[in-house]
Amino acid sequence: MSLVDRIRECQRWEPRRYRPFRIESRDVGWVAPDFAERLRAFSEVFAVSPDAVDLDPRLADFDRRSAAVEQVLLELKAEGLVRGWRNEPYPVGADFYAAPLMRMERAAVPLFGVRAYGVHINGFVGRGDGLKLWVGKRSPNKQTAPGKLDHLVAGGQPMGIGLMDNVIKEGAEEASLSEAMARTARPVGFISYITERSEGLRNDICFAYDIALPESFEPRNTDGEIESFSLWPIAEVRQRMAETEDFKFNVALVNIDFLVRHGYLSPDEPDFIDIVQGLRL
Repeated sequence: MSLVDRIRECQRWEPRRYRPFRIESRDVGWVAPDFAERLRAFSEVFAVSPDAVDLDPRLADFDRRSAAVEQVLLELKAEGLVRGWRNEPYPVGADFYAAPLMRMERAAVPLFGVRAYGVHINGFVGRGDGLKLWVGKRSPNKQTAPGKLDHLVAGGQPMGIGLMDNVIKEGAEEASLSEAMARTARPVGFISYITERSEGLRNDICFAYDIALPESFEPRNTDGEIESFSLWPIAEVRQRMAETEDFKFNVALVNIDFLVRHGYLSPDEPDFIDIVQGLRL
């Protein structure tokens, strides 16, 4: 195993197998053939062809699209096809910075291969060879990646909230960060990937933040999503990622990006170019 394996884990998909999901002729996702055929039954909402799945153009605005698709998703939920319903709407669109074309229940987003967004916060203590990274262990009851290793804070980006507001919200819920402390989190870029997972096609951008924490800080989870926290030497984080699959798949990528940005991965090392190129599509 190596860090390159963590990269390749997030590159497992074959575009030719999928049909574009389109709204107003704009590509907003990818649909697998079997799911596309299931959507054919909802002809008043979706136009399914061998080449694409289009939202019916008669659904001409945000509210009508959102309501029509939600009714379909509720039927598919009753069938057990949409699992883990969260009552958390995600924006659907061709661009993060443009007005969304509709909203969609988070649990259904991977079935449509819609691009989703999240915030991931690397909480660290110290610097240089003595730097340590806070590592969370996910609850065994989590729907996604139960028991896997995680960041200090990470969460999806729902509709109706800004990125920093989400950092503050997730920081309070997952690690008991005060608002003042959360606001010191520094945006440092993003990683992106498209990969096939059990829940569908994950087409994600994770916005990364770094936060330098005092040695006296002790994270405390309040929403039940993290079982425990540990403060790991950065060399141990790197070794565990290289030798195991213990870290949640996208957490590993954000951590690898941290290693690159802070100089813990050198261009002299084998696979450096493949690693850096693989962090973003």
